[in-house]
Amino acid sequence: MSRKCAITGKKTTFGNTRSHAENKSRRTFRPNIQTTTLYSEALGCNIKVKLTPAGLRTLDHKGGIDAYIADTAKTKLDESLRPYKAKIEKALAKASA
Repeated sequence: MSRKCAITGKKTTFGNTRSHAENKSRRTFRPNIQTTTLYSEALGCNIKVKLTPAGLRTLDHKGGIDAYIADTAKTKLDESLRPYKAKIEKALAKASA
């Protein structure tokens, strides 16, 4: 798997390290990727997600992993979260009926 946040899409970027003498050396800027287990209340199970701290704050702001996945379009979701969208929508519809 690549170093990419499933929520924000942050990934490795590239640039130069510049010394005092203005020498240029290529380097990489890696995001702070954390593998986190989040509990889905709709499914009643844990979902393992690779995300950054900014992605975790986004999930808190949106109201949790269930609300984020349900409100986000399938085309904009990360590949690892797409299988959960139909399951969560089905579980939420069943709970509301």
